Amino acid sequence: MTNLTILDAHCDIITKLMETNEELYANSHHFDLQRTKKYQGFVQFFAAFVHTEYYPDNAYRRCIDVIKHFNAEVAKNDKHIMFIKEYAHIQEAISQGKVAAILTIENAAALAGDIKKLDEFYNLGVRSICLTWNGPNQLADGVRGDEINGGLTPFGVDIVKRMNELGMLVDVSHITEPSFWDVINTGITPVIASHSNSKKVCPHVRNLTDEQFHALIKTGGVTGINLCPPFLNENNNPNINDIVHHIEHFMSLGGENHVGLGADFDGISRTPADVTGIECLEDVFEALLRRNYSEEQVRKIAGLNFLRVLEQVI
Repeated sequence: MTNLTILDAHCDIITKLMETNEELYANSHHFDLQRTKKYQGFVQFFAAFVHTEYYPDNAYRRCIDVIKHFNAEVAKNDKHIMFIKEYAHIQEAISQGKVAAILTIENAAALAGDIKKLDEFYNLGVRSICLTWNGPNQLADGVRGDEINGGLTPFGVDIVKRMNELGMLVDVSHITEPSFWDVINTGITPVIASHSNSKKVCPHVRNLTDEQFHALIKTGGVTGINLCPPFLNENNNPNINDIVHHIEHFMSLGGENHVGLGADFDGISRTPADVTGIECLEDVFEALLRRNYSEEQVRKIAGLNFLRVLEQVI
């Protein structure tokens, strides 16, 4: 397909580079700028990931350190990447052959229980926050925490409301189902699940039920298909057909305008055998075309659905 814009709503390459001292332009991992050159347009969400080991005392400092590393890599590669803080600049980046970079936070433990830090992160360019990682924090419970029946805390409710006011995407990947429903009942803007699949197709705790996906649709939001093998099939040995299976299930629920990509590259230890990095993403879209999805539908899944939400929110 020509003139295809790809948007990937979750990537952990920045923390990976901090571990290995490699470069964003070219490296041995799932994502680098050099490999994006094969695509006409590429929009990437870069996560400032805060592991639970930093919670609670060092979560804020860790997040700031990751953001500083992100900024340094962007500055070093300004011929190839543009830091996006407003939707209008995305097309500017694409027209210049640059990756449009959206900065996100994975795990709002980074806020350290202080709502003022949310405004600080917004001013640093953060435009989306995944409310938890696997465990609990001051906002909500995570799907792998010891307490998975609680919803948003009062602080969590305040954060969701303030994110709506600022123009930040509320990301429900990783939170428990009670917390998910609290977000749905609290927010007024589209909600995203940046990297979550279908629980009907693969009953993993990190995936969404059909009821959750329907609720996401009602907000105008989008879910990004995650390439983590245990999220794709129960055998933990998926291929491209499993990726397509999740997309097709969401499409069958009325999700044509609400499915995208959230590969979780460099946040996962393994990939599907035939989709080993961003250079392989076009193969997913070609697989959809072979199943008689229209070019318009494939363009939506590849990037337009998430771009619509960005245009509405940021």
